[in-house]
Amino acid sequence: MNFHVHHEGKFQYVEEGEGEVLLLLHGLFGALSNFTDLVNYFKQDYKVVIPILPIYELPLLKVNLSNLTHHIEEFVNYKNYTAINVLGNSLGGHIALLYTLQNMHKVHTVILTGSSGLYENSMSDSFPKRGSYEFIKQKTEYTFYKPETATKELVDEVYRIVTNREKALRVVSVAKSAIRNNLGSQLPKITVPALLIWGKQDRITPPEVAHEFAGLLPNSELHFIDECGHAPMMEQPAEFNRRLEQFLIKNAVNTINLPV
Repeated sequence: MNFHVHHEGKFQYVEEGEGEVLLLLHGLFGALSNFTDLVNYFKQDYKVVIPILPIYELPLLKVNLSNLTHHIEEFVNYKNYTAINVLGNSLGGHIALLYTLQNMHKVHTVILTGSSGLYENSMSDSFPKRGSYEFIKQKTEYTFYKPETATKELVDEVYRIVTNREKALRVVSVAKSAIRNNLGSQLPKITVPALLIWGKQDRITPPEVAHEFAGLLPNSELHFIDECGHAPMMEQPAEFNRRLEQFLIKNAVNTINLPV
């Protein structure tokens, strides 16, 4: 991926295109490359932004969902974004929900795919423990319906993280924070339009989790993608982008509902 990463103060981010803001929040092992197809597709009509979560920069005792959400708040304020469409995958979905609950006036829509936040066991198997390269490869492949989606580049990146003691400790800290933070009682407060795009074969946050999200978010719609695991925007990008585009057009900031 050849996107330019901006470094401004404590913020690192990608920003491509112009238009409504589509803010992408990555997961625990979310490399920027996870969103390559999405960014390339939507940057023609939207300002697509990926703030890099400071999982490996914050002091260990401050690596938790609360501080990561606060980082996104500070970033959005710094950039002066308004009426944002916030999209999160896995841990990023959890942070998107927390951000929305605390900043509903700035969020236009929320999009979740394979999100944590309800299923307390979802994070426990989503990060591999330290082990051999082959073990890490198998755990990374488990994320997807098609094992080959876990490229050598992706497996190498996960391996570098989990075999680095400081980074591994931060991964565990964030994962435990997510497990403790169940949002079931809070979700009915989110009244903005919500889109749930889920892999039908997601084994990290299974389909029943998506149905539970849909039941708790009062203004939501749920779509499943077949032959797809925990990261639909990577594994089935064309279908994912089609569903997302339909939703964004239907809920465009400047949409005027005229009588038929």
